[in-house]
Amino acid sequence: MTLRPIERITSDKNQAVKLAKALLTQARQRKKQRQTVIEGVHLLDAVLRSDYPLVQVLLAESMQQHPEVQQVLRRLPTYTSIAVLSDSLYASIRSLGAGIDIMAIIDIPSPELSSVTEDCLILNDVQDSGNVGTLLRTAAAVGINTVLCTTATAQAWSPKTLRAGMGAQFALDIFEGLSIENILEKVKVPLLATSSHTNTLIYQHDLRKPLAWIMGHEGQGVSDELMQCATSIALPQPNGQESLNVAIAGSLCLYETLRQRQYS
Repeated sequence: MTLRPIERITSDKNQAVKLAKALLTQARQRKKQRQTVIEGVHLLDAVLRSDYPLVQVLLAESMQQHPEVQQVLRRLPTYTSIAVLSDSLYASIRSLGAGIDIMAIIDIPSPELSSVTEDCLILNDVQDSGNVGTLLRTAAAVGINTVLCTTATAQAWSPKTLRAGMGAQFALDIFEGLSIENILEKVKVPLLATSSHTNTLIYQHDLRKPLAWIMGHEGQGVSDELMQCATSIALPQPNGQESLNVAIAGSLCLYETLRQRQYS
């Protein structure tokens, strides 16, 4: 492994430590700094496989010789700085339980939205980070590259959403903080949204051409403004449950789209 300067930190007043703690715990700081933190070797592996740049790596002192940490360190670009924290200091800022204690600060991308003429996923005020992460992971799995998020949607790059997405964020173009007007202006493909107030079952609708699936707020569903511009699609629920979890519903819609195109 190429030798590089390694900073050793024992004080919680260190700027890198203070920044990492703020990014892990405060959505406001993530927005302000346009940075976030990934934790654990799995997410670091996802970053390195995607060639996404790392700002700084922080690890616990006792983890330096851990085989999985050593593998990560060997793959780091030479420009990436490394900070080794005392075990107690690392434990005081991490958001995960005890494990392989390594994290990295990364920049949050800020892509500009142009016209959308291919498949996309629209997250309309989906507020639970776990749901957002699951939907991002499913979108990446079925080959959808573009995700549009309205203003009240949970942060796609928060540490919790990153964990739920298992690194899917690095395979997607994610546009956050969009107004409904932005979305309606830019999306040039048909909009589809699940609804219990239609007789059109998903299995009866042709999903083979580019489209935009809209997934809405966990309680209120898709906004009226978007719903008025969308085709309503029903997921059958023969046992009469009121509704499905939004992440489950979205995954079913995305996989039925894939099935019609590749496995029909």
